[in-house]
Amino acid sequence: MTGHPRDHEVDELEAEERDDTVIGVVFWRSLMVMIVVAVAVGSWIYLQRKEKTEAEVVERGETPLPAKLEQGEPPPHLRFTDVTDTSGIDFVHVNGANGEKLLPETMGSGLACFDYDGDGDQDLYFANATHWPWSPDRNTTKGALYVNRGDGTFENATERAGLIHSGYETGVAVGDIDQDGDIDLFIASLGSNKLFRNDNGRFVDVTKPAGVAGESDRWSTSAGFADLDNDGDLDLFVCNYVAWTKEIDLDLNFSINGTDRAYGPPTNYRGTFSYLYENLGNGTFRDVSQTWGVQVTNPATGEPLGKALAVAFADADRDGRMDIFVANDTVQNFAFRNMGGRFEEVGSQSGLAFDQMGSSTGAMGMDIGDFRNRGDLAVSVANFANESTSFYVQQSTNPWLFNDISNATGIGSPSRLKLSFGLFFFDVDLDGRLDLFQSNGHLETEINEIQPSQHYRQPAQLFWNRLFDGQTEFVEIASEALGDLSKPIVGRGSAYADFDGDGDLDVVMTQSGGPPLFLRNDLDNGHHWLRVKLKGTTDNRFGIGAWIELKAGEETQRRQVMPTRSYLSQVELPVTFGLGSTGTVDSLVVQWPNGTRQEVAVDGVDTTIEVTQESR
Repeated sequence: MTGHPRDHEVDELEAEERDDTVIGVVFWRSLMVMIVVAVAVGSWIYLQRKEKTEAEVVERGETPLPAKLEQGEPPPHLRFTDVTDTSGIDFVHVNGANGEKLLPETMGSGLACFDYDGDGDQDLYFANATHWPWSPDRNTTKGALYVNRGDGTFENATERAGLIHSGYETGVAVGDIDQDGDIDLFIASLGSNKLFRNDNGRFVDVTKPAGVAGESDRWSTSAGFADLDNDGDLDLFVCNYVAWTKEIDLDLNFSINGTDRAYGPPTNYRGTFSYLYENLGNGTFRDVSQTWGVQVTNPATGEPLGKALAVAFADADRDGRMDIFVANDTVQNFAFRNMGGRFEEVGSQSGLAFDQMGSSTGAMGMDIGDFRNRGDLAVSVANFANESTSFYVQQSTNPWLFNDISNATGIGSPSRLKLSFGLFFFDVDLDGRLDLFQSNGHLETEINEIQPSQHYRQPAQLFWNRLFDGQTEFVEIASEALGDLSKPIVGRGSAYADFDGDGDLDVVMTQSGGPPLFLRNDLDNGHHWLRVKLKGTTDNRFGIGAWIELKAGEETQRRQVMPTRSYLSQVELPVTFGLGSTGTVDSLVVQWPNGTRQEVAVDGVDTTIEVTQESR
């Protein structure tokens, strides 16, 4: 008997629901079986990966993990104290900002730590910008030189040293260009650059006869001296940023909230060629940028590709020739391989051009260091907000192959939200391993209103090198453990030196439109140390570019004499080796820029030694 159509539909619906229930049970049981199998397989794969041998890693071209594995906690006796107010440093940076929101106002300026008067302690020079020519504020501003009194306090020596110079200064480079034993000073600027020769503590402007002023419409940033042609004197590389003018900037009318004018990104500007000057040995330089092969063009447009903000030097392949590394903002980074008389750009082939996602970054500062004490170099680059700091590690099977392992080393995630500028390696706790420091600060004062995760003033970050514990090699030290180093500032340039002669390394950071932050390292862990100064005879006078190898116990440290690091800045020339609890040095070898190796006897620790280059 056939029932009511509505009853028949209900019977069919109930049957469908029962079928769906059975199917659902079968589905979920199958899914659980699949999950169990997947977990088992995944665990097996994980264990297989954990058990892979170092030989297998090398065969794949990766850098093998350190043989010695350690777990460690951040040093408990590390603390920085802000001594700016009592140091005698009264410098205040002027960026010229008056409401027009012009891009150069955001970039800040750098500093140099160097012994300008030859008395054995480290002095300071702060680059400074100035008010715009059309600004109603016409007060003259200039950079400032501070001489160390010998105890970590300073007095202003700008005028007596002859540095009466005003301009829109950005970066600083130091080196003895004429081999007279005095450290000379190059100042990069928005506009013409300056070179000052140091004559027994007084600086003389030699820009015009030296031929290094550059073009008046260029925006120069970081700069550095190195012997790039192996002739014994120092050549000069000068980064140039974007092709900027006030008119272009105002026409772009950039905004981050749709209403108010803001600072625009460099993507809206053409790139420029950087300068490379050969030192001719007679007080003059020759521009060899084109003939030596460091002018890189965009293959699609033929225009200059680079937007350079930082430069670093190292002989990556140990062929006896210094290579050049350049951090570019929003376009690919450059790696110039020294081929002897010319350079070949190999950034893309070497893995240094882009980050671990294959993207170009807002690259600011950079540094190079042997962070594992095994000879494989790391090139680290500080990047824009929401971009991790890049950490390219050299592969053991190919010196011109680098992998960005920022996340794997523990640096990637903690650095992502910060907008980073100055960056350098140094041994902050004197344990014999290089740690990583970066200064941070945003461009927009109101950025927090637009992006809640961002702040205009940001604390610096210190990543402690704990070698390898099965997970990461660096750990960020908590702000509360760092004392005044965690003060939020508008950080830009940064550098280090032992200003007070106690063996540990102090830190200075510049701010955009404000005073610097001078931080005394109050390390109290009893670690031993050795500081090494070089005196070249056939090579450049201060041994810039030399590598120093120190063996103490089971560790062999390898450090380069290179003041050009960070962003727009220069660190001290003496090299500091942390020795930890080891009270003796087994061996010390200097490999000079010309390739000769010199063994040096070390009688004691917790002191500074000077090594004079032996004649061939």
